[in-house]
Amino acid sequence: MTRTKKSPSKNKSIDDVARLAGVSITTVSRVINKVGAVKEKNRAKVMDAVKELKFEPSIFAQRLATGKSNVVALLIPRYEGVFYSFYALELIRATGTLCEAFKLDLLLHLTDSRPKSGLNLRGVGGVIFSDIIGTRYQVEEALKMGLPCVVINNYVDDLPVSCVAIDNLGGAKSAVNYLVSLGHKRIAHISGDVTTQAAEKRLEGYLEALKENRIALNEGYILKTDYSRGQARQASEKLFRMPEPPTAVFVASDSMALEVMAVARELGKNIPADLSIVGFDDNPSGLYGPVALTTIRQPLLKMAEEGVKELNRLMNAKKGTAVKKITLPTELVVRESCRTL
Repeated sequence: MTRTKKSPSKNKSIDDVARLAGVSITTVSRVINKVGAVKEKNRAKVMDAVKELKFEPSIFAQRLATGKSNVVALLIPRYEGVFYSFYALELIRATGTLCEAFKLDLLLHLTDSRPKSGLNLRGVGGVIFSDIIGTRYQVEEALKMGLPCVVINNYVDDLPVSCVAIDNLGGAKSAVNYLVSLGHKRIAHISGDVTTQAAEKRLEGYLEALKENRIALNEGYILKTDYSRGQARQASEKLFRMPEPPTAVFVASDSMALEVMAVARELGKNIPADLSIVGFDDNPSGLYGPVALTTIRQPLLKMAEEGVKELNRLMNAKKGTAVKKITLPTELVVRESCRTL
């Protein structure tokens, strides 16, 4: 009978490293975790032993030794179709890419306004809040714990927290001013969920632009939705049934703007002959409809990247480091969905 040679165990421990190097476990821990003072001679012994044994330190053990976690939690408000949302997918993609570059582990958590749906903050090294819809209490909790955190897509001026936001108000004004420059005065607005800061600021920008251009406000031209295509459909049907329908509409998202286009076609209307449309997002799907959508481009990828960069800075900074509050500009992208009166 032939006996097979027993291969050495692959699960080498810190004890094995200490035994081979001829030093204490404490010394090995200090070298691996880069904490505390160690003689250069002993450091070299430990590194040689690690290399020979092909030892891979436990991430969890390192966290216990250093008191730090490299887990970053991304909290996104839960809503219908979140994983079909251009906004959510762009945030997840950009956040994940930059977390990988910084060697941070990403934990995705969907939350709603119920307290029990919140994330257990213990064990994470930092948190990125995508907006603070129903999660303000968790932002306050993280700040009390001294946990590094950043809010994106919401400018927070009443809490000492870093934030990265989009100039939603300025973007909305650009959209309306463009329509006015084409000769439109009967301009409607299909808003998103105004409990969100983004939708609230886009509505505010629409109102300000009308006022600055001395165009009388028609309350019937403001139709509030929850950002869903279903409610966008209902809103657009109302627009087309009006005794004096608008000649143009500014829609709070590209997804809803595309639904307005769909309803127009079903009713035998022509875009932009019967209605000029401006969306908000610069969703790539706006390029492939029957008419390329004029829109407001918001830098979602940059917002997420800036959020991760700021969180990484806070995670590696001393306590008491000053927070940053950043507002990113938008850009009008002119395509085919608007016409001059």
